[in-house]
This record gives sequence, C-alpha cells and structure tokens, in this order.
Amino acid sequence: MRISKRMKDVKNKFSSEKTYSLDDAIANLEKFPTVKFDETVELHFNLNVNPKSSDQMVRGTVSLPHGTGKTKRIAVFCKGEMEFKAKEAGADYVGSQELIDKVAGGFLEFDAVIASP
Repeated sequence: MRISKRMKDVKNKFSSEKTYSLDDAIANLEKFPTVKFDETVELHFNLNVNPKSSDQMVRGTVSLPHGTGKTKRIAVFCKGEMEFKAKEAGADYVGSQELIDKVAGGFLEFDAVIASP
C-alpha cells in the first residue's frame, strides 16, 4: 500500500517510539494537516495494574461531551395526555391504535419502544 504525502509528513514530525505527555500529544495533533472527514484519536494508557488481582481492577464509564453521534429513535404507545408528555420528552413516534396499525403494516423505523397503559 502506498503512503500518502500527509502520512509521510506525519511520520517525519512524530515519533511512534517516543512517549508523549497528554499536553504534548494534543499540541502535536493540532499541528498535523487535517482531512475532509471527522477524524478520530486513539489513546493508549499504561496503568501499571495487575488485572489478575481483584483489588486492582479498573472499571468506569465515560460521558462524552458531544455523545457518540448516534441518535435513538423512540416509539411510544400511549393515549390521551400521555401522548403530549411523550412528545414533550422527545419521542419520535407517538400514538395508540394508529401507531399499532402502522407497525403491524411493517413500519420499524425506531430503535426503542415504550408502552403506557
């Protein structure tokens, strides 16, 4: 596979053998030429923990400031006042019998379903 001019430029400015601090790594990333799509950055951390030892397990979650870019489409089966509340809460498809008939006809353009009695 042929190496592009951009990748040659990156390899000349950046050493993959050297360990960078977070501030230096971000500063280096900002110097690189950009591309026409949304780029991603991959981080590798050495935590110096023993995964076999139960007291050194690393667990956690991360809340991304702009989400993952994926949106969930939600359908809500409800009647009356609950329809207004569901729309206000951000549901994409709200209804009762008409939504049931639509789904029975093959409509599946949603990711999650909520039903209210």
